[in-house]
Amino acid sequence: MPVTTTQPTPETMASRIVRYADLRPCRNAFIDTRSPGSEAKENFTIIGPGVSENPAQHVHIPEAHGFNIGGARQPPGCVNSQHSHLTAEVFVVHSGHWRFDLGEHGEDAQVRIGPGDVISLPTGMFRGFTNVGEGIGFLFAVLGGDDPGRVLWAPQVFDLARHYGLVLLQSGRLIDTAAGQAVPPDAVAMPRTTADQIAALHRANAAEAERMVWRHSQPAGSGRDPVIGAGGPLDWPHGFALERIAIAAGGTLGIPTPAGPEVLFVQEGELEVAWPEGAVLLGPGDTITVPCGLDRALSSASGCLAYRVSR
Repeated sequence: MPVTTTQPTPETMASRIVRYADLRPCRNAFIDTRSPGSEAKENFTIIGPGVSENPAQHVHIPEAHGFNIGGARQPPGCVNSQHSHLTAEVFVVHSGHWRFDLGEHGEDAQVRIGPGDVISLPTGMFRGFTNVGEGIGFLFAVLGGDDPGRVLWAPQVFDLARHYGLVLLQSGRLIDTAAGQAVPPDAVAMPRTTADQIAALHRANAAEAERMVWRHSQPAGSGRDPVIGAGGPLDWPHGFALERIAIAAGGTLGIPTPAGPEVLFVQEGELEVAWPEGAVLLGPGDTITVPCGLDRALSSASGCLAYRVSR
């Protein structure tokens, strides 16, 4: 991602914003899309390719950042099945209340989080999550690397998928035989996860699960709270940094101009991002990627809480 050498126009900056209202979901992104309790979930790839298994998944901004930004939206009771990742997976709760279940069957440990909370899930560990709130909930997701790899599913997920006509190929592509798609003759199906693969994964206890969480409940006036990276409580290697930024009504916040990628998504209130050639206004759930090296100012007329991902 090269450092910008020209001042972007307002139109250029507008193209770097993904509005919450304009998010385009994929309702059959993964092998568990028809598993009972999981069929109503929506998945989003906001920046980068993500880990979707459906080639029809819409990517809002494909530009490589060194990390991926995605999202999950689920109604009450909706489940994201047990799986593991090859790179860091971090969730920021934009709305709703969620329970994260760790282990092959979700029985090793459980932790609950709510709006503004952050959970960082280590690689090589089964996790799943459920919207346990009363309304539709949305999670922002940050995945490490330009290519976050593929998902490793718990064995029972493969069993249910086969029952409902879904086949995952070793290439990572999902085939929907119930919709008339055929497995290509030269393709190989992804084998069911083995006992040896499961034994190689980490199993967390309740105390460790709680240490994966940063709670949003601490007071926020105006400033920066590191969450992931130097000075943050979730300080193990991720490949990116994450911080909460808070701006009081009528205030501004000074952050040094980043040499690398910078993404902001708004939790509460309105955030203005201004640069010498213009300004854009973001509301709750909106995401912006700022060109590398752009000298910009952050302010809010009404007060704002947002999260910043950078490298």
